[in-house]
Amino acid sequence: MTDYDIAIVGAGGAGLTAAIYAARARRKTILFEASVTGGQIATTDIVENYPGFPDGINGFDLAQLMFRQAEKFGAEFAYEPVTALERLPSGEFRVATSEPTITARAVIVTAGASYNKLGVPGEAEFTGRGVSYCGTCDAAFFTGQHVIVVGGGDSAIDEGLFITRYAASVTVVHRRDTLRASAILQERAFANPAMRFRWNTVVEAIEGGEKVERVRLKNLITGETETVPIDGVFIFIGQTPNNHLLQGLVELDAGGHAIVDLDMSTSVPGLFVAGDLRTKAARQLISAAGDGATAAISAEHYLAAHDARPERHG
Repeated sequence: MTDYDIAIVGAGGAGLTAAIYAARARRKTILFEASVTGGQIATTDIVENYPGFPDGINGFDLAQLMFRQAEKFGAEFAYEPVTALERLPSGEFRVATSEPTITARAVIVTAGASYNKLGVPGEAEFTGRGVSYCGTCDAAFFTGQHVIVVGGGDSAIDEGLFITRYAASVTVVHRRDTLRASAILQERAFANPAMRFRWNTVVEAIEGGEKVERVRLKNLITGETETVPIDGVFIFIGQTPNNHLLQGLVELDAGGHAIVDLDMSTSVPGLFVAGDLRTKAARQLISAAGDGATAAISAEHYLAAHDARPERHG
């Protein structure tokens, strides 16, 4: 006998929303989370762009509200990592953890992606207090201030241009002497009077008191170091999808994200992927929540189509 109708991997915005929808559909649902309920949003001080909270809301508090909502409708939670995922010949899924392995008729993977880190002193300490990995989320907090953007690819320049709508200046710190961003983004960046550039340079340390106050930069050509006053540090050096459960199971794009259709369905029947782990994700809480709802609705349709129907007589 199958343990659960739907198993969800990852309790970020996508996973929590999926759990709400799955549990409300009266499907026996379990959600696995290896770290903190809410995922990346739980570490965000103030969320100002999620509908319904005109004054903003603490990210951890928002995650807890979503958790309570899923729990209210009957979703179960297991705080442990999923170590393996396998589709059995029966069509059910084997979900392996450190605890007894469970089976589920459908699985929604919302394990997200992890921001690549600089790994320098002060980065972890000041995350949420001047260090950010999302310009769309946090740019407004730096209105009229001076920030740096670390990176030289499309994400760094695109987000940097967005941040110039708020910040007094945006200094791009790049370890090379040319950008990797697309030509059109480079043209816009070089034409923007608020954007400055520090070439062949890396961040060695992020420093401050209650919040970021300065960074220590090193020129890779001369070896010279310099301490620069700054109000914020935005880091855009890529993301690593948490796709270990999907490797060899579903098709991934060049960046390691799962390829899904508009229903969040993968090429494996009964297996859905939502949120930052899917290809072409917007990487916003609101879009992750939408993905989670879509995946849960699709899972419900999948289960309903496979439910045994009693024969009609007469």
